Amino acid sequence: MTGNIGRREFMRLVAGGTAAALIQGGAPAQESRRHRPNVVLLTADDLDYHSLGVTGCRIPGITPCLDRLASEGLRFTHAHVATAVCQPCRQSMMTGRYPHNIGATGFEPISRQVPTLQERLHEAGYLNGILAKVGHLAPREKFCWDTVVQGKALAMGRSPERFYEAAVSFFRKVKAAGKPFFLMANSQDPHRPFAGSRGEKRRRERRKLPFPEVDKRFRPEEVDLPPFLPDIPRVRREVAQYFASVHRCDKALGEVLQALRESGLEDNTLVMFISDHGMAFPFAKTNCYRASTRTPWMVRWPGVTEAGRVDSEHMVCGVDFTPTILAACGLEPMRETDGRSFLPLLSGRKQKGRDEVFTAFYKTSARKEYPMRSVQDRRFGYIYNAWADGKTVFKNESQSGLTFSAMRAAAKKDEKIAARVKLFLHRVPEELYDYQKDPGAQVNLIARADHRKTAARLRRSMAGSMAAVSDPLLTRFRREVLAGG
Repeated sequence: MTGNIGRREFMRLVAGGTAAALIQGGAPAQESRRHRPNVVLLTADDLDYHSLGVTGCRIPGITPCLDRLASEGLRFTHAHVATAVCQPCRQSMMTGRYPHNIGATGFEPISRQVPTLQERLHEAGYLNGILAKVGHLAPREKFCWDTVVQGKALAMGRSPERFYEAAVSFFRKVKAAGKPFFLMANSQDPHRPFAGSRGEKRRRERRKLPFPEVDKRFRPEEVDLPPFLPDIPRVRREVAQYFASVHRCDKALGEVLQALRESGLEDNTLVMFISDHGMAFPFAKTNCYRASTRTPWMVRWPGVTEAGRVDSEHMVCGVDFTPTILAACGLEPMRETDGRSFLPLLSGRKQKGRDEVFTAFYKTSARKEYPMRSVQDRRFGYIYNAWADGKTVFKNESQSGLTFSAMRAAAKKDEKIAARVKLFLHRVPEELYDYQKDPGAQVNLIARADHRKTAARLRRSMAGSMAAVSDPLLTRFRREVLAGG
């Protein structure tokens, strides 16, 4: 970089996607390395898109720290993860590929020949750190961690005080080393067991697990239920416990941001926040509904993102994370990724080809396979349930706790709830929803004559997306759906 190109100009060029032109030799390469941004990725575990104050939750003061982060940067309203279950989602993000292209569609290690973001950053001189959820990126040697803090040391990944201490220690280490860094800080809230629940109490007492005490509780009547759940007392009670976990999550991630501010490294640090997928309730986690994969993705990058800006036009996906971070850091892109960089969007530019998002589900943590695929645009969502044969019964962790048992009990007297329980357990091969009019996905439009063209369009999009990412389910989709439609 020549003397007439300063830091601000370099940041502008990076935001414009021309960083590669600045790092092709000599002085430009040296200067670009000196100003490569640090990266902090904050994640929540099983957090519904609408659970934050900034995304519509009406509980006063539920997420002040994440609301502040949103006010300081960019927020996407149409962001999704590639798959709605913990380990494959996170491994997909760190490789830029859908799970079927990394050799790990469930809770398995990725194939060793698949490159990772952390490997590339390590080669470029970055220090990599992770707080909690360590085992969800495997095998460990593929992720090149210089600092590892296990979830148990952070009170099961839920203690704000311990997150602060761990972050302070990490930032001291990188300052002493004088190197750029990547830190992934993973709150294990609001994953089950929820704060204050009987399940959490049992694990604390019987298994001696160090869950932190609950500092704030909510009454069932205080919470808004998501539109895909029925209004039943026990459902309200469990959703109230979930929101206690949401608040604790916000505090923990807020402490990481506080440590970053105190470190003096904030001005050259790109911060992103996501939830790894939707809440662990029926019709959300481990499915392909909008509530399954939609995530409140936020980005704050001083000098690049505009404070308080909301992008409601472009659709981004978890597989885009690694390509975007590599571009932001001025590093060469990986070959054979399924995602692509959305770096231009960070500085307010437009990008073509972001009108739809493709998501997938493969199998649960119990290794039960339920292959599902979805294509969504800003209004409609189409789902293909390859496992739905009228006999197979769906089973996932969302059926533990209070909610699903309450739904089954209520179904004995309520026909509408009975229909929902039946759909959840058996599904149908195809589903189509107008999420704009029906955010809870209550009315399947797939057989409606007035939505025939929409269904046909999204089926074609599904086939195109599956072909583009070499989805092994494509042949079956063509035979079972396209051939008959």
